[in-house]
Amino acid sequence: MITIREVVTGQNEENEEEEKEEKMTEDEEPRACSVCGDLAKGYHFNALTCEGCKGFFRRAIKRSTQPRCPFLNKCIITKNNRRSCQACRFQKCQSIGMRKEMVMSEKEVLERRIRIKKKKMRSAQLQLSSQQEETIQELLCSHHCTFDTAFSRFSGFRPMDRKIIPVSEYNRSTSKTANPLTNCPTNTCTTFNKSATDPRVSLCAGSLSSSFSLSDFVEDQEGEEVRKSSVFTALPHVTDLTTYMIQDIISFSKNLKIFGSLTMADQIALLKGAMFEMMQIRFNMVFNVKTSIWECGHMTYCIDDAVRAGFQPLLLEPLFKLHHTLRKLGLQEEEYVLMQAMSLFSPDRPGVQQHSVIDDVHENLALTLKTWIDCKRTGPEKHLLYPKVMACLTEMRTMTEEYSKQILQIQDIQPDDISPLMMEMVSKNLCTDF
Repeated sequence: MITIREVVTGQNEENEEEEKEEKMTEDEEPRACSVCGDLAKGYHFNALTCEGCKGFFRRAIKRSTQPRCPFLNKCIITKNNRRSCQACRFQKCQSIGMRKEMVMSEKEVLERRIRIKKKKMRSAQLQLSSQQEETIQELLCSHHCTFDTAFSRFSGFRPMDRKIIPVSEYNRSTSKTANPLTNCPTNTCTTFNKSATDPRVSLCAGSLSSSFSLSDFVEDQEGEEVRKSSVFTALPHVTDLTTYMIQDIISFSKNLKIFGSLTMADQIALLKGAMFEMMQIRFNMVFNVKTSIWECGHMTYCIDDAVRAGFQPLLLEPLFKLHHTLRKLGLQEEEYVLMQAMSLFSPDRPGVQQHSVIDDVHENLALTLKTWIDCKRTGPEKHLLYPKVMACLTEMRTMTEEYSKQILQIQDIQPDDISPLMMEMVSKNLCTDF
């Protein structure tokens, strides 16, 4: 909304803008005003005039009554006497070709000032505010304290078991269609025996290329002893890795001042809602898009490790595609941490009570990310980066429910290997302590 003060103070801005638009540039030699003979600065309202006659003509057009000459309408207008007879001066303006239709109306002036103000606001938004810079620094500090790309703090885990279970044990239907989840895109995967000597080798098993149903597996097994065996050989290790990630994300969140100011119920609701998304954002930071391998320090993982942990193509196929899409954006660390924070402070998570407070935080984070991209990024691709990031966040959100569903299915088959913390995260009931 434009105030009276802004209208008054905007006059100078309007004049400056008009001067830039109407200034004569072809001939820089001094030229005389066609009305009074003073130094002309450019063409105004279709005639070469000085600044004084330009302003006089604008004011004269807007008057309700026109002035009259006290003499014979034959006054000679000069620089020194141009104020003496407004009628003859106005007549001279018209005679040299100044056009009243080129003078903007009050509405047009107001619209122009609004455009100028918006342009200035857009320019101001290209600068990160001190508060936005502080927000980014706080997020980076918390991220560095809670996420180590070398995974040096990840220890004491159960080993990764990449044994290949014969297809017959799953009673699965054979599928000859190529599956991106189980046909290693890099052809670097080896047999299980080599993994014992080279822990950095991630295996992709051709025998895992067929999808299967967990319910079918349970129904088709014979004997309680078989049903209690470790069917998903990679599940213990993946559980330990997931629990490690959950703990670090909780620590990341608790280090943020605004998060600590929320009620405990809202903290829990936000963490439960965002945990899957924040894990994927962090895993994406160590994803090698060329090899399709997650390089977690001394350990590496491929998508088949998730298959061996019991996860299904309904989740893994879009997730695998998402990691490729997100990593190809070439995000900077600041953009990754802002993504995590935007995911965390989502006001529409189930159980959230302080909607308006969290919504304000989310909007500020979104604006900070947009401003960061505008300020720090170069090249034409930067204009599409923000909507692409938002699309990735939306895509991850659609996978959260399926992830929780599959965790519960896996827990039904192999309950001893799912950690209590993982179960709390996917449970629809509010847990009370982290």
